[in-house]
Amino acid sequence: MNAAQTADKTKPRVLIADALSPRALEIFKERGIAADEAAGLKPDALKAKLKDYDGLAVRSATKVTADVFAAAPRLKVVGRAGIGVDNIDVAAATQRGVVVMNTPFGNSITTAEHTIALMFALARQLPAANASTHRGKWEKSRFLGVELYGKALGVIGCGNIGAIVAERAIALHMRVLAFDPFLSDERALQLGVEKASLDELLARADFITLHTPLTEQTRGIIGKDALAKTKKGVRIINCARGGLVIEADLRAAIESGHVAGAALDVFMEEPAKANVLFGLEQVIATPHLGAATAEAQENVAVQVAEQMADFLLTGAVSNAVNMPSVTAEEAPRLKPYMKLAEQLGSFAGQISETGPRAVRIEYEGQVAALNTKPLTAVALAGLLTPLMDSVNMVNAPVIARERKIDVSETRHDRPSDYQTMIRLTVTTERRTRTLAGTLFGGDKPRIVEIEGIGIEAELAPNMLYCRNEDKPGIIGALGKLLGDNGVNIATFHLGRDRQGGQAVALLAIDQKLSGDLLDCVRELPHVNQVKALRF
Repeated sequence: MNAAQTADKTKPRVLIADALSPRALEIFKERGIAADEAAGLKPDALKAKLKDYDGLAVRSATKVTADVFAAAPRLKVVGRAGIGVDNIDVAAATQRGVVVMNTPFGNSITTAEHTIALMFALARQLPAANASTHRGKWEKSRFLGVELYGKALGVIGCGNIGAIVAERAIALHMRVLAFDPFLSDERALQLGVEKASLDELLARADFITLHTPLTEQTRGIIGKDALAKTKKGVRIINCARGGLVIEADLRAAIESGHVAGAALDVFMEEPAKANVLFGLEQVIATPHLGAATAEAQENVAVQVAEQMADFLLTGAVSNAVNMPSVTAEEAPRLKPYMKLAEQLGSFAGQISETGPRAVRIEYEGQVAALNTKPLTAVALAGLLTPLMDSVNMVNAPVIARERKIDVSETRHDRPSDYQTMIRLTVTTERRTRTLAGTLFGGDKPRIVEIEGIGIEAELAPNMLYCRNEDKPGIIGALGKLLGDNGVNIATFHLGRDRQGGQAVALLAIDQKLSGDLLDCVRELPHVNQVKALRF
């Protein structure tokens, strides 16, 4: 073994398992990291090779499963050159102490430009006209298009990519309507867009483009009911996530003549070798090309290499989806508080009807003596995640600032009913909500207050939250309704502010509730709010 080979064994090693820009390999080497490229490995080959590496850089092709993590005892970090981490088992990574990073902003401009390109193509029927002309036809009168000038563009999801699309549409002299629960009045004014409800957007838009994550709230957001609310001749564009559009409903709307056309870069099932929309001349389909430009590939490759190198050489963490930015000394003490803060934020985000305007986080007792910045960040991430894509404890504070959400953090020395407690107060356009939690046994998160009402509950994967008037019969009616529909209740926690006043119920249940059953719960007498929660 020569001296160079011996030196390489002391360096961190990274395997680049998908095709990245050559610049990524250069950055690793410049930073003193030994890096190898081996794209296209089969699962068994990947597991065999990865045992000698500290880092793994991927795009979307390589599936990093629990088995892969189990076969890689040295692995410390997985870097995803791109936004989505669906190909990475984040839970398995967390369990094994592996940091998962992504690059949430590297392909924003590219995806926005692809959206604009599809909008132009859809307006002028360019693919069909091109195919017709190549066949030797000259069907000038057949391909009558529409101008974008003066048209109303409805943007569903006005985050990073949606804002860029809006900016370019305004430059084309389009009127932009934006539906986004987290879009503040100040941000809308800054962008030059008009805030609108979803129904208003559907009714007024000539073109509708989607730029929202795929969540329980957004899945199937463009389906039969939504399409029925649109104006005749509307055109739909989706470069965000497959599943936002119910494809069979869109086909029916196109065939009926209500929808003039659609352009999709993403599909419910990918690779989309077959699809109910294929074969319709009014539909433009591209194979998930949103990030497919040389510039975007360069950007995400540079970002992932720099982030991974920083972590392996200094321990710095950027854009991690499963780990806060904390030192090695702080991590063990903060871990249970991180879970509690995330649960409080997620709870508040899921029960809020509109976007937050202000967030106040108070720390009392033992937790007040710790480094609370990561706790505030993870609470914000939990709050914002239900309606936003690519939010983590690193970028959540930045997103909050961009959206003019007033965030305050306070530490109290005052006596408390608990040795340690975190209280989260969220103010929206309509109301203010407060949640509080503590740790039992030093590491077991518990909710101890909901909207000023004392309650003690451990959160489970599936929960039902109900706020109601304190009247006789509510508990029995709720239990009977769930029982009649085959829903088993694991735990049932109750609290009220006073006799005959407001009450809350928090139920851990064994399965996810259907939308119809939730509607039945809402129709029970004296019920004010019902939410199905996921943790």
